[in-house]
Formats: sequence, C-alpha cells, structure tokens
Amino acid sequence: MGLLDVLFGGTKKAAYLKEIYAGGAIVVDVRSPEEFRSGHFENSINIPLQGLAQKTAFLKQKNKPIITVCLSGARSSMAVTLLKKESIDAYNGGSWTSLAGKLKS
Repeated sequence: MGLLDVLFGGTKKAAYLKEIYAGGAIVVDVRSPEEFRSGHFENSINIPLQGLAQKTAFLKQKNKPIITVCLSGARSSMAVTLLKKESIDAYNGGSWTSLAGKLKS
C-alpha cells in the first residue's frame, strides 16, 4: 500500500486500520472529556489533544500502534503529527463515529 493511500483514505486506508487494530493498536480519542462522555469508540482511551504531549511516555510504554480519533478528524490529525515527532507509530482514524465502519468493512 502506498503512503498516499494511508494518508488520504479510501479502502486501502480502511483495510490498513483494520489490520493494525486487529493486531492490538490502541484507539486514542483526543476530544475533551465532555465530548468523550457523550459517546466514544468502544475500548478507546480519552487523552485530550491539549494534554497529549504529557502522555507520550505512557503511550510509548504500550509499544503498540496508535489510532487517533476525534469529532471530524482535524484534532486527530494534529495528534498524529505530535505522536510521530515522538517516534510513536500513529495513524489518523478520523471521526470516532466513522472508525467502526472502517474497521468492520
């Protein structure tokens, strides 16, 4: 799979997210706690974007790929950038509501 497919979506990105999730990737929801309480992806953990930099050591200890989600995909994209700067294997899952469809298709 090409890098552009992973970055910009499509069925190849969905298949790749499904593969890494099945392999144990962790879903990190970077929305606020209030947004998270209103609904979230099953088994995701909530680390708001503004506090993510302080949690990179915690995530590195997990030694698993990270799939970030938010409401629209914008904050999760910023989170991926931050995590990759810390040498964490991270992928933008987009909105939390659409991730389930990506992983089931």
